[in-house]
Amino acid sequence: MDTRYILDTRRHVRGAVRPLIIAIIAIFALLAAGAWFLIIKPHQDLVMADAGGHPSTPVSTATRAAPPPANVAAMDLNQLLAEARTAMNEQRYLAPAGNNAFEFYLRVLEKDPGNKVASDALRETFPFAASSAEQAINSRDWGEAQRQIELLAKADPANFTLTILRSKLDAQRKTQDRQQQLAADQEKAAQLAAQKAAAEKQAAAQLAEQQKAQAGAQPKAEQPRTAQQSEPAATGGNATAAADGGSNAAGGTTAAVLVKGAPARYPTAAMRARQEGWVVVSFTVDPDGTTSDVKVVESQPRHVFDRAAIDAVERYRFNPAMKDGVAVSSVKQQRIEFKL
Repeated sequence: MDTRYILDTRRHVRGAVRPLIIAIIAIFALLAAGAWFLIIKPHQDLVMADAGGHPSTPVSTATRAAPPPANVAAMDLNQLLAEARTAMNEQRYLAPAGNNAFEFYLRVLEKDPGNKVASDALRETFPFAASSAEQAINSRDWGEAQRQIELLAKADPANFTLTILRSKLDAQRKTQDRQQQLAADQEKAAQLAAQKAAAEKQAAAQLAEQQKAQAGAQPKAEQPRTAQQSEPAATGGNATAAADGGSNAAGGTTAAVLVKGAPARYPTAAMRARQEGWVVVSFTVDPDGTTSDVKVVESQPRHVFDRAAIDAVERYRFNPAMKDGVAVSSVKQQRIEFKL
């Protein structure tokens, strides 16, 4: 009976304690909220108002218009603090030069080195001012960035952020210098390429004029043809050359005489390109009157008509050279022209 009574009593006690704990927690929460809104927040607002306003307060576009430089040297402490608060409210931490919060507060410290409002404002605003300097670096406004970094250094010369900003400014300058050098090199290369192209074009024009002049000095056929500057290979040349060879044989020594020529085939690609040229070939006339060891000595343009000239010469037939009445080998050269 006693044990049951004790257990019931404990249950009633626990049930009564729980609402009490909840009520105590609620009272503390209400007290904390009241302290924040009634004591802490008003105090912070007052301190920030004395320091020139919270740095993160948004500013309208109209208030961000850069004012003209102020006559800082002629202002007293109250005027400087008032101008500094205005600049802070407009987020003019470091710019424009001569009318920004840092210059006003630094001037206050020059006049009153122990001024707590100015020193606290500079310390609390330093991160936001550093962001402004970083924006100037990112905008590649090197002179303005350097000025803002020097202004930050006057406020807190030992701040590690200055090292970061100076390193970034130096790196950005070097990057721009490399880009400018690369652009200059590319422009120079483009100019050299243009000059080379112009020189090649002029040389090609001169060559075309020369070829045109050579073509005008000789009669042109209606179809493409090749002119062979050597012994004539006309239809009746066989008999004539043979007769000449027979008559000279009695003299003991005669040169090889062409008895049957072969026209060179005009290359299709050269014909389509309206290209002309010439080839000088060297070859051996064998004792049987055929040709061998046909080689290109010189050609213009190179490698365009070489094969056609060699094929033509390989089909030539000669009365061979004679020495003491005996056919012997002889070496000859011939220039073959290709004209349209």
